[in-house]
Amino acid sequence: MPHDGQDLTMTTHSPILPDLLTLTGAALAPVAQVFETALEAVRAKVSVEGRISGDLIEANQSSAHGLSWLGTYNQSLQQMQRWAEKLQDNGNFGELEQLIHQIAFGEYLHQIAGGIPMSQGEILRLQELGLGWDALSPFHCTEVQTLMASGNTQAARSRLVELMQEQSANITFGACGLDDELEMIREQFRRFAVEKVEPHAHDWHLNDELIPMEIIEELAEMGVFGLTIPEEYGGFGLSKASMVVVSEELSRGYIGVGSLGTRSEIAAELIEGGGTDEQKAYWLPKIASAEILPTAVFTEPNTGSDLGSLRTRAVKDENGDYKVTGNKTWITHAARTHVMTLLARTDPDTTDHRGLSMFLAEKTPGTDEAPFPTEGMTGGEIEVLGYRGMKEYELGFDGFHVKGDNLLGGAEGQGFKQLMKTFEAARIQTAARAIGVAQSALDIAMQYAQDRKQFGKSLIEFPRVSGKLAMMAVEIMIARQLTYFSAWEKDHGHRCDLEAGMAKLLGARVAWAAADNGLQIHGGNGFALEYKISRVLCDARILNIFEGAAEIQAQVIARRLLG
Repeated sequence: MPHDGQDLTMTTHSPILPDLLTLTGAALAPVAQVFETALEAVRAKVSVEGRISGDLIEANQSSAHGLSWLGTYNQSLQQMQRWAEKLQDNGNFGELEQLIHQIAFGEYLHQIAGGIPMSQGEILRLQELGLGWDALSPFHCTEVQTLMASGNTQAARSRLVELMQEQSANITFGACGLDDELEMIREQFRRFAVEKVEPHAHDWHLNDELIPMEIIEELAEMGVFGLTIPEEYGGFGLSKASMVVVSEELSRGYIGVGSLGTRSEIAAELIEGGGTDEQKAYWLPKIASAEILPTAVFTEPNTGSDLGSLRTRAVKDENGDYKVTGNKTWITHAARTHVMTLLARTDPDTTDHRGLSMFLAEKTPGTDEAPFPTEGMTGGEIEVLGYRGMKEYELGFDGFHVKGDNLLGGAEGQGFKQLMKTFEAARIQTAARAIGVAQSALDIAMQYAQDRKQFGKSLIEFPRVSGKLAMMAVEIMIARQLTYFSAWEKDHGHRCDLEAGMAKLLGARVAWAAADNGLQIHGGNGFALEYKISRVLCDARILNIFEGAAEIQAQVIARRLLG
């Protein structure tokens, strides 16, 4: 106890640790060592005579999927260091960025040591990987211990939120480390989202309305649908990084608008990667201009992520055309699109991914009164919690006609292989959408926390409220840098299915956490439909499911890490 007259005031000082980049840089090797130890332990669990066993991976899913999360954290911290060093070199590593970086390392090092949340009720701990405390011996160095003890403190979180309040809500909290061209693109689409999307998004959601065609037309004029299509085919020929920035900012306005370009991205990737010269010349310019809106028709009832077991069949007739029969489900934006990238079985003697073919199946866009007017197909809407604006449908095909010339690539049996080539870009784009949704949750929650008064002061002045906001900003930046890295790898011609999968895995969790915490900050009001955060919560939930559920994503990552 202090004696009488003792000064109880504390000397205030910056919560930023001295030599921060040196500390965080030195922490990377210990994290990598822990990961390598875990990798070898799990590999021993799932191997038979030196070969990885799919059955053993499935039997040891907690270990395998936990390894995926540990690998994701390892890569995330590497990319945060890369981001911080780049900002330092450019003179942009300010106090706000330093705090984000410090808190990220302080928190993720603790989670690696004590438990990584794979979902709300599943915490990865080292024993799941077959490891004891001795596996953490690399963490017994001064740098890691300093970051764990002093990196993520209440003082650091509070100061970060003070700095965030000084920034404009129209920008991200912290420099993103992108070049000037990409930042210009960000500003352009942020303005569009603020002016044309955000004022209407909540009504579109509440009324379960299709996004107006005027929005689609304006996005087409801005080049959204041809962003990464080569210039020779009428596109802009821009990078995947530009696609990430556009998707992020549009999804920040409303995930439905941010997702409009997804089907065009997938269709263009399929055609560019697997189409004939004639198919590229015909389809790509029309997709780039949005003269043609595509939709992806892959999933079937009772198959989910098991695309190899698809049963929809395409039978060739005497004219060389095809008749398609079967059922599809969870088809986004199906009614008013012009062409379906349709996966169907052309070899009836196969029961796995072999024998699947991809078609560019043309259809007539529908209306509210007649959503599916094309002969041979029917459809019904699936009512959903969130991710509205394009609507979800079940489709039925009964002798649906597809021209023989519309077999992608002109050869049967290539469909699954063609689709696999699109997964990198699709998952990068989904990670970007997740960042946008998370940023939207932070925008909304922070404004509410500033405006809402309780017990004589704003909510944001309470440490646990500001702490939630701080961790949102930190994890959004981590997911953002991991996503930018996967896009960079893609743009430089490197295989990046691993990095893209990690970005999607982490981004989806971050979006859900941000939305959930944002609603918590709203208290009871967050549960009311009239508040925007209720929509963001519904929208965020789908991100852990589509483009590969989190469990499937972790399984894919594990096989790559172990393989």
